[in-house]
This record gives sequence, structure tokens and C-alpha cells, in this order.
Amino acid sequence: MIHRAALALLFAVLLAVPYVGGGYYTILLLPAFGYGIALLGMNLLLGYTGLLSLGQALFVALGAYTAAYMTSRFKILHFEALLLAACLVGVLVAVPLATLCVRYVKIFFGILTLSFSMLFYSFLFKFYRITGGDEGIMVARPYLLGSDLSSMDKVAYLTGPFYYYMVALLVVATLVMYRITRSPFGLRLRSIRDNAQKAESLGVPVRLHRLLAFVIAGAYGAVAGVAISIPTGLADPGLAFWVHSGNLVFMLLLGGYTNFFGPLLGAFAFIFLQDQLMSLTAHWRFLFGALIAVIVIFVPNGLMGVVDRSRKWAT
Repeated sequence: MIHRAALALLFAVLLAVPYVGGGYYTILLLPAFGYGIALLGMNLLLGYTGLLSLGQALFVALGAYTAAYMTSRFKILHFEALLLAACLVGVLVAVPLATLCVRYVKIFFGILTLSFSMLFYSFLFKFYRITGGDEGIMVARPYLLGSDLSSMDKVAYLTGPFYYYMVALLVVATLVMYRITRSPFGLRLRSIRDNAQKAESLGVPVRLHRLLAFVIAGAYGAVAGVAISIPTGLADPGLAFWVHSGNLVFMLLLGGYTNFFGPLLGAFAFIFLQDQLMSLTAHWRFLFGALIAVIVIFVPNGLMGVVDRSRKWAT
């Protein structure tokens, strides 16, 4: 009951942000929605399957470039079509990669995913005629629910219809992932995380379940890439760079991967912390590094671990 009340209050706050937070904070929230979606998928790998992907930025970049190609090259501007195409592309790329990656676990899995991400980054950076090189490809403003909103000012578009569309998209992605994690499939993933050999002895096809989790995470990452690219209007190689993958891991650790809502909290906390620290010092990455060390040492369950502990103390 308390969880539902807290979620309802949070949803009301998100809906009120454009009215009370102004344009700056409303636009600041937009990448947090996208990263929240990506982290939900990433946490299916780490929190539920026990696999840490160090190259999840590959799928974010894949989604962004799918949106760029469809809007700039093929003139397909319906946002729903962009999301569907990115999801499909993410699945098609994830299947062969998963087939190779899920043969390994622990650091070997992480390094292999990072390697594929860096290969994709090199492709984006070097093949100028196809990808635009370091300049990237422009992402045109899409239609929302079939409505052409090109007459609107960009700020009004982002803080109005696009913002509320992103709220709805995050809610849908969260509900779908919640259902996945609470399904028999999700329970089998947790058994694989806890003891893969025992799960396999009980008849659970471990490698197949890891592959499916990887594919779902890839689809979520690609959808997130579309969402992240719209406010900036650009898909560039930096989205596939290892630093971007590192940021995703940081967000996941910051929020707490042991709690379902930890990835969402991590995405929003990261965006606000980054904004505040960048306004204070040019050495904000150093402070982030110190913060992650503190979290790993003193709060291994992330910010959601602090919330859960506070709630237990209160009761």
C-alpha cells in the first residue's frame, strides 16, 4: 500500500514538473526518461540474471541511429514507427551477439560486450559516408500519435507533448518489465543468477534464458536510444563509446540493482547530480568517481538500499 502511494505521488510530481519546474528542469528530465528505460533492460541482465554488460551503449547508439536514418534519410517521422523499428533492430542485432556473449559469464561476458560496443563505435566513427562520422546524423522532430507538431517552438514541443509522451513511455516500459520480472521467466532468471548449475540440473535452459534476457535488454536499450536522441536532434558516435557504457553502469550502481525501481532512481539521480556538479566544477568526473567508490564501499545496494533501510527503521 505504501509503495503504491509513493508511486502515485511520484507520478503526480512528474506530471506537474512542466508547470512548477520551468522549461530548464523539464528538458533536463528528458534524458532521464530515456536512460531509465535503458537501465530497466540492463538491470534484467545484472540484477536478475547476474550478467554485467559493459557495452550496453551499443544498443542505445543503435536506437539513436535508427531514428536518425528513418527521419533524415527515409523521411519517416511517426514516433511510434521509430520506436518499433528501433526495437526490431535492437532484437536483430542482440540475437547474434547474445549467441556469442552468453557462452561466458562474469568479467569475460562484460569484456566481450564492451568489445562489440567499441567495434560499433569504430564503425560509426570511420565510415563517414554511411554514419556521418564524428558529425553524426541529424534526427528530425517526429510526429506524436500522428500529429505533426512542426509549427510548435522546439522548447514548447519538448516541454509539452513530447515530455508527457515520454512519461507515458516510461510507465509502459516499467509495467512491461515489472511483469517480465514477476513471471515464471523472471523467477528462472533469478535462479540462474543465484546458482546456474543447480538451475540447469532442475531443467532450466540456462543459456537460452540468458540469451532472451540479453535480447530484451537490447530492445530496451534501442528504444531508449530513440528517446535520448530526439531532444538533442543528433545521433553521434559518442553514444556507443565506452564512457557512455560506463555511465550506464554508474547509474545502475547509483540507484541500486537489487531493487526493481533502483535503475529509475539511478537515472534521475545521475542526471541531476551531473547537472549540479558540472555547474560547480570542471572536475565533476573526479567527484563522480569518488561518489561511486563511497557507494560501493558503504552503500552497496545504492540509493534504493538507503530508502529500504530508512523505511525499515521507520516501521
